[in-house]
Amino acid sequence: MGEPVREPAVAGMFYPADRDELLGMIDAFLKDAQTVVDGEIGGLIAPHAGYIYSGPVAAWSFKQLEGKTYPYVVVIAPSHFEYFQGASVFDGRSYETPLGEIPVAREWVDRLVQQSPRIRKSDDGHRLLGGGRGEHALEVELPFLQRVLNSFELIPVVMAEQDWSTAEALARAIAEVFRDQKVLIVASSDLSHYYPYETAYRLDEKLLRLVEAYRYEEILEQVAVREVEACGAGPIVAAMCACKLLGFPRAKVLKYATSGDVPYGEKSQVVGYMAAALLR
Repeated sequence: MGEPVREPAVAGMFYPADRDELLGMIDAFLKDAQTVVDGEIGGLIAPHAGYIYSGPVAAWSFKQLEGKTYPYVVVIAPSHFEYFQGASVFDGRSYETPLGEIPVAREWVDRLVQQSPRIRKSDDGHRLLGGGRGEHALEVELPFLQRVLNSFELIPVVMAEQDWSTAEALARAIAEVFRDQKVLIVASSDLSHYYPYETAYRLDEKLLRLVEAYRYEEILEQVAVREVEACGAGPIVAAMCACKLLGFPRAKVLKYATSGDVPYGEKSQVVGYMAAALLR
């Protein structure tokens, strides 16, 4: 039996399954985004909804990578379908999208999981479930990365337990393992869910301010009391903490919009999307 390949779970649903159609959609989103960051980038925050809704915002994050190279990319995503303790790192051969396979950096996965018992090799949060379901939050970031980076090895991380202890343990592990390597850390998260348009903007503005002020320690506290919402709050906190430890202590929000901002969006119940960069 060959080494496991994580096949696409949401191609044809969250984004096109046809290679050329997918490339055309991504290129159109990137053309409409702007490059607004000059300095070195250690991390990104990007949304993970269907491309017709969140793609225009996600493109603002990935646009900043054009012309840059990263040998390793850590993508940290929340789990929407499975609950498990800590963080799960996929140890198969690759993640696959319609744009091809991305090799998993298995040596670095081994080093990462050795840093903390809260991080383990597992297919939890990665496997395809019954009925063709599978976690989308990590997968949808990958075609954008494949388009803007020539080649890279992937460290795919899914968090089901989004508490401070897990986020900090993951951040410290990433910072320790990659302290002498060039690495990009991508946090996958949408923001508020299913509020009226104006309410979503007011609610998400609080989170945008916490990110720009680099007050990541407060994000999970604010989520707990429902002052802010983010389905990937744990990944955001882990990525920001890791980037700070690696010498990227600045954040810039690049774009915010909601599902109600696209032409076919419904404004009575929207989802919020943020693009942000974590900088030297």
